Amino acid sequence: MAETIKLTPELLRELQLKELDTLKFFRDFCYKNNLTFYLCGGCCIGSLRTGGFVPWDDDIDVLMPRPDYERLVKLWNEQNPSERFLLLKTDNKIFTGNIFVTITDTNYTLIKDNQRNVDIPHGLVLDVFPIDGCPNGKLKRYMQYFWTMIYSLFLAQIVPENHGKLLSIGSNLLLKIFRKPETRTKIWKYAEKRMSKYDFYKSDYVTELCAGPHFMTYKYPARIYNGTTEVEFEGLKMPIMSGYDEYLTIVFGDYMKEPPKEKQVPHHDIAFIDLNTPCKK
Repeated sequence: MAETIKLTPELLRELQLKELDTLKFFRDFCYKNNLTFYLCGGCCIGSLRTGGFVPWDDDIDVLMPRPDYERLVKLWNEQNPSERFLLLKTDNKIFTGNIFVTITDTNYTLIKDNQRNVDIPHGLVLDVFPIDGCPNGKLKRYMQYFWTMIYSLFLAQIVPENHGKLLSIGSNLLLKIFRKPETRTKIWKYAEKRMSKYDFYKSDYVTELCAGPHFMTYKYPARIYNGTTEVEFEGLKMPIMSGYDEYLTIVFGDYMKEPPKEKQVPHHDIAFIDLNTPCKK
């Protein structure tokens, strides 16, 4: 098993502060183009606890309603707003290994362990996750899970780990049957349409389909995302969802209480990091 980098507190803090450049650029682009987004997860919690990063957090995640998420990709490609900050999304031209959009700061180099062999610009990354409408019926919700798993499998082309032997066997079998890149692309594009067909603005509940198997099981009352609340985050004014308390309670319980010490660790495995050298484009 290849070795990974252990971040010292000093290196982690340097990483956090450099990641703010991407967040600020992303925020300004979204505001300019009237796109809605929200700080989520650890960044949302950190903004409420201390007005900044959770001390052990190593990245920045944001959520966007599906319509804004799709407009983001379209507008970024049309406007090409920066040579430094790149929007990366798997398509016919590039394979990222991610099932969501990332904004990459190419002024630095960071290679995640699971992307060692992926040919992309390995910079500092801001993850952008879409929020989708969630159907009310159990069967429709089950089918949404199904299409999301198909989407994830054929887009990332990685067999899920730690999610059961049956899922692993089935995933391996499907990837062996459908080997051609063009076939896999057709499958994940079709699956994406099926899983995201429920209108975000007309649904009673919404869900995070692209944040991983754990988060896709959550469904949130749509009212949580009816507006935004501005918070302080490392000296920047940033939006969180107006129903942040309900959102965070659903996912984390008592979110203002710190987790046990053994869980206060960065959650990404890093193969290489150099905060003084641009990455290869």
